[in-house]
Amino acid sequence: MKSRKVKLGLAISVLILAMLACSLPSISLPITSDNPSTQQEATVVVEAPREEPLTTNEENREEPSAPSFVIPDEVLLQDALVELYNRVSPGVVSIQVYSQVGAGIGSGFVVDKEGHIITNYHVVDGAEEVEVHFTSGLKVYGDVIGEDLDSDLAVIKVDVDPSELSPLTLGDSNQLRVGQTVIAIGNPFGLSGTMTTGIVSARGRTLESIRQTEAGRFFEAGDLIQTDATINPGNSGGPLLNLNGEVIGINRAIQTGGISLSGTSNTGIGFAVSSNILKTVLPALKAGQAYNYPYLGLSALSTLTLTQAEFLGISQATGAYVTEIVPGGPADLAGIQAGDELTQVQGLFAGGDLIIGVDGRPILEFSELLSYMMLNKQPGDDMNVTVLRNNQEMQLTVTLGQRPNNGQ
Repeated sequence: MKSRKVKLGLAISVLILAMLACSLPSISLPITSDNPSTQQEATVVVEAPREEPLTTNEENREEPSAPSFVIPDEVLLQDALVELYNRVSPGVVSIQVYSQVGAGIGSGFVVDKEGHIITNYHVVDGAEEVEVHFTSGLKVYGDVIGEDLDSDLAVIKVDVDPSELSPLTLGDSNQLRVGQTVIAIGNPFGLSGTMTTGIVSARGRTLESIRQTEAGRFFEAGDLIQTDATINPGNSGGPLLNLNGEVIGINRAIQTGGISLSGTSNTGIGFAVSSNILKTVLPALKAGQAYNYPYLGLSALSTLTLTQAEFLGISQATGAYVTEIVPGGPADLAGIQAGDELTQVQGLFAGGDLIIGVDGRPILEFSELLSYMMLNKQPGDDMNVTVLRNNQEMQLTVTLGQRPNNGQ
């Protein structure tokens, strides 16, 4: 956009006169948006007054040019955030839960005019009574009608007039870019309607599922978004939004560290379930049914170091190294092998397959395999798996199963 000159009052002019000796250079800071085509510099140019020339015996001395101070025009971004909050906040709710172990708080958001509200499973786990508080002041009881322990999502149903509901739009989390601005709105520590901003720090993260395997381990939840937008206890279940006001994630967890007066401090690492995972499981949860995830039946190292690759005797340190196969599971039936040969590192066994691709897509680490499978596959689907075995590339076909429910 074109720079515009702003005349300053007397007080600012005096301040600038005092600063002239510093010979400050021009500064131009960009204002960014989610849409690359709209990114541009928005600046305000303030022209400083010139000093009177010093008395000198030199004639025809060239007078120095007056410096310009360029101030970023933050009004555009500020107004966009204010407008977004006013438009979106009526669709964000605070959740109060009562159970045998006490009371708890969380966040959620309206997803349709039928009264379906999204939150985290861990917010309503064991709830005997659920209150939903709207920004309008309306407070109603809600019923938990759908739960998914793998993604940590739940659906609450409220019976209110549709005019009281302001559904939020679900965006496409696959379009997110690291560095993109995101906004969290929720109920941290019971402070309803709190808005914070940050960026997408990373995509495709994994966390432990709440549901356990038959062996007592936890399944993995994939395709999580990492963000530095400030989220705290009570934000769980609230929306993570892009600058268009679309929900691109559901705030789930934070990485904490250090000690503060309140017990723990936020380290700027938060995790949100991607909106595309929500889109995948939502129809089943609204119908009160369990969503069936595809199942591979193996465990793998999340990432490989060069040292580990050397001890394993494999030629590269990218891919998902298979450490365990579930007997009789889909991976076992397809012929995928786990390591079983002792190495110099305790608990690290050589001889396993290194998964380096699925369906023609390269796999750099296990989280990519998990995210791809959760978003693109169903139980019963075939998946072509490329592995390195004895440093030789092989193609295997796995018919995916269904994650065991283990009684849940």
